[in-house]
Amino acid sequence: MPKGYHHLTRDQRCQLYLLKARKDSMTIIAKELKVHRSTLYRELKRNRGEKGYDYEQADKKAQQRHCDASRRKLKMTSEVINIIDEKLKMQWSPEQISGRLRQEGCKKYVSHETIYKYILDDKRKGGSLYKELRHKNKKYNKRSRTLAGRGCIPGRVDIDKRPSIVDKKMRLGDWELDTIIGSDKSGAIVSMVDRASKLTKLAKISQKSAKAVQNALIKKLRPFKYVVLTLTADNGKEFANHKKISQRLEADFYFAKPYHSWERGLNEHTNGLIRQYLPKGKRFNDISKQTLMDIETLLNNRPRKILNFLTPLEMFAQLKTTYGALCA
Repeated sequence: MPKGYHHLTRDQRCQLYLLKARKDSMTIIAKELKVHRSTLYRELKRNRGEKGYDYEQADKKAQQRHCDASRRKLKMTSEVINIIDEKLKMQWSPEQISGRLRQEGCKKYVSHETIYKYILDDKRKGGSLYKELRHKNKKYNKRSRTLAGRGCIPGRVDIDKRPSIVDKKMRLGDWELDTIIGSDKSGAIVSMVDRASKLTKLAKISQKSAKAVQNALIKKLRPFKYVVLTLTADNGKEFANHKKISQRLEADFYFAKPYHSWERGLNEHTNGLIRQYLPKGKRFNDISKQTLMDIETLLNNRPRKILNFLTPLEMFAQLKTTYGALCA
């Protein structure tokens, strides 16, 4: 049986109407129409009228909705293509480009599916736009635990003791921390992400030591420590100096449970975004401070779906204004 959602034809709607009147189950009707049950449930939900489901009325409603959607979509003019090309080169995803257009108040928009089709067509013609996509059509490989190398950290405070408000991701100042290692241990990058605004800060260190991580975090976050309330890291030994970091930044430090990467899901996701610019196998010794600042700038100026297509910088500014008003 076909999986996923497919639009029904007029004949299928007629069959659905008759079989439903005969009180056949959705499973039997789905087999008869050779569609998935979810297709039928969605059809009945979206296209039924005040008096129930009628196939003629349902077909008219579906056709009208299709026409309305077609009118809303912006044609791929040369101007639109230029905008798409520009944003793709800034490593915006098709969904981010489409969502940002709507967020800015544009009633007409290009769907992300249309943009993906445009990229695929460009690739078939020998173009390179697909290389700007995060995964570049590569398959995702799960991280292995075998080389985790986690040790016992003296004085660690478990994430269970972290205030519950942090889980809501609504207030400014709750940061997740991690390190990204270069090929052949050629340096590392400390990544810091605010849970509410998704603002990212990056710092390069020559070696993944507790002292180096301590100095990097303090130097990067101290200029605005008034919006650093909590810090949450994994159990890597590079965070062994957490008490000193906590004291200097006047923030509480917590540790996720071993192998519970979802407890720092935002940081894990952000590291994936960073890997778009610094892929595995790349040595970090030759990365300049300016290059790292450019990556940070790109990430913080990229609209995010979870922020209703605002950028992390825009959301940080909004939340900072609210935070300042509360503290006044």
